[in-house]
This record gives sequence, C-alpha cells and structure tokens, in this order.
Amino acid sequence: MELYLVQHGASKSEAEDPQRSLTEEGKRTAERMGEHLAALGLVLDRIEHSDKPRARQTAEIVAAKLRSVNRVVQVPGLAPNDDVEPTLLRLNEETKNIMLVGHLPHLSRLVSRLFGLERDQTIVRFHMGGVVKLDRDDAGRWVLCWIFSPELLLR
Repeated sequence: MELYLVQHGASKSEAEDPQRSLTEEGKRTAERMGEHLAALGLVLDRIEHSDKPRARQTAEIVAAKLRSVNRVVQVPGLAPNDDVEPTLLRLNEETKNIMLVGHLPHLSRLVSRLFGLERDQTIVRFHMGGVVKLDRDDAGRWVLCWIFSPELLLR
C-alpha cells in the first residue's frame, strides 16, 4: 500500500477570505506538484481531503493533473486539530494506494503515530503543497520513501 500525504497549498489569510481558499501561488504549486506526480506515473485509488476549501482545492487540482484517480472524496478526521488515532487505524487496514490532503499539525502527528511514536514527536517537516510518500510493507510497518518539497522541486 502506498500512502501520499499532502499539506494543502498556500492559502489566503482569514481576514482576506474567511474560508481561507488557496492563493494563486497555492494553486500554481498544486498544479506543478500534480504535473510532477503525473510524470512519475502515480496511480491512486482515491484522494481524500478535509472539509476545508484549501484542502479540497489542492486535492482537485492534483487529481486533474494525475488523471489516474478514481475518486476525490471529503472524509472526516483530517482537519488541523482532529485526533489522528481513527485515521491511523483506518490506514493500517487500507489496501489501496491513496493520497490524503490535509493540514498541520494533523499530518505531522499522523506520521509520528504511523511510525509508532508519540503524536507530538515531529519526524517529518511538511511544506505547503509538498508530498510525503510512505509505503506499508508486508509486515505492516510503514517506511518513508521520499519527500517532495515545492521549495526545492519547483523553483
């Protein structure tokens, strides 16, 4: 099982947009990352995102570039401060390749828990619009495969 974790792209301030939609730069970053992932031949069963517009927009932009995604769906439990344990349990049972588009600190806490650490032990530094790829091996252990940071990859 392959798992791709994506922090949403750069979003507007709450004063500028109470919904905190993506900025133009956030949209461009999501497009470029989607193009890069498509060039890698990434195939996903689905992309899941939180209920926040910035996560939904990021997921939809990436999915449009991949063209190999069966579904883009909003799921509960991916908001910034949601408990990671339900997502952890669900992912440990998952058999399909999926992408989660979410937020900090949730994504950072989720990775820590996937590796058996306490939720506040940061082991991966996420970047807006960046992607972290994990694989689960046959023994059920998670392995970090790679990290794409927009600051390094897309400039």
